[in-house]
Amino acid sequence: MLDEADVRATLAAALAGGGEWSEVYAEQRDSTSLSIADRRVEAISTGRDLGAGVRVAKGTQSAYAYTNVLTRDSLLAAARAVAAALRGNGGGGVADLTTARAASVHPARVDPVAVETAAKVALARRAEDGAWAAGGDVRQVMVSYVDATQRVFLANSAGHLSDTTRVRTRLAAQVVAARDGLVQTGFEGPGAAKGWELYDEVDAEDVGATAARRAVRLLDSRPAPAGEMTVVLSAGGGGVLFHEACGHGLEADGIVKDTTVYARTRGQQVGSDLFCGVDDASMPGEWGSYSFDDEGTASQRTLLFDAGVQVGQLTDRLSAGKLGVGLSGNGRRQSYAHVPLPRMTNSLVLPGTSHPAAIVADVDHGLYADGLGGGEVNPATGDFVFGVTEAYLIEHGELTARVRGANLIGNGQQAISLVDAVGTDFAMKQGMCGKGGQWVPVAFGTPTLRIARLTVGGTG
Repeated sequence: MLDEADVRATLAAALAGGGEWSEVYAEQRDSTSLSIADRRVEAISTGRDLGAGVRVAKGTQSAYAYTNVLTRDSLLAAARAVAAALRGNGGGGVADLTTARAASVHPARVDPVAVETAAKVALARRAEDGAWAAGGDVRQVMVSYVDATQRVFLANSAGHLSDTTRVRTRLAAQVVAARDGLVQTGFEGPGAAKGWELYDEVDAEDVGATAARRAVRLLDSRPAPAGEMTVVLSAGGGGVLFHEACGHGLEADGIVKDTTVYARTRGQQVGSDLFCGVDDASMPGEWGSYSFDDEGTASQRTLLFDAGVQVGQLTDRLSAGKLGVGLSGNGRRQSYAHVPLPRMTNSLVLPGTSHPAAIVADVDHGLYADGLGGGEVNPATGDFVFGVTEAYLIEHGELTARVRGANLIGNGQQAISLVDAVGTDFAMKQGMCGKGGQWVPVAFGTPTLRIARLTVGGTG
């Protein structure tokens, strides 16, 4: 994307103020998004975003500037701006640039840029048709489609150079169903770090139908009970709890600032000995995967909890230096206009040894949560509240009444310490994660999990 001589000159200019290392990050992003609501195509947007950022650091200080003009003059102007932000002598030099090869690659067989917009609209229409076919209780159907082909060029003064392409595509449906004054919603939204070939694996009509079935089923539900009880989280359904209540607390910028409860439990037994958690950006084709992070560190699998012991953290270059630990490949940014932050990618609880049916059968009275929605977490304490999108009562080892309006209330560290069964199954969900005003794609995967005691909020 950039001339190597221009890049070397930019890296050197950024170090002129006494910086220890510098980097140039450039990207070209081609994207399409469209939405359908109430049988009408509401919006179609296609575009190309192009730009570069220059960063320099010395110790705990850093400065960043960006431009959407990829000329030598513009890059040097950004470099001079960040160099002026540092004051010192004895800056670093620029090593010979060597192209890095990724161990983990995620090729797209069919770049969505080459697919006609009409075909993308037709795909969304099929999802819409699948939702409306669920019956007369369906009142509203909203379908969205997005794709992005992002070429990322990164070079730094330590000699790293990489030029990779990331392709992601996602189809999502949200359905509203109503009956006798009761209104409920359902959602389904598969996505992957793949091209248009994803829709050889994902049936568009089934995406809409699945969202509709969830909404319609909830019309036959009753208000959830309240109180402390055993909670079973379905495979994939509990992933957002691990992501929010544990994962964010293990991002190293929070540990550096001591704003997370996990800053004080490094190396300690936090979860039950059945609980193992990882973050893995190297998973082939997964929504949160990539070859290199946005600082040029190769993607990898990072063990966070080993038999309940907190053993890892998610770092970017600056936070790793402050903690004196290695790079985990989790420096991520929304675009060239943003600085990288330590962020999750694909956050997973690893499968265990219990059969999913046996996990439910051993519960005399509890709640089976088939999916979690939005929630709140206090990172300083780990306390959380999560809404449950679909749930069932467990009575004498069997799923009985479908319930709605349940909330899970608890503490992240206490919850994982009370995990007393981990299933052999496993499922993934996809989403977008916000932090510091930046949004990045993430995925979460879990087996069936049983938490011995958790407070359930409800009105039943």
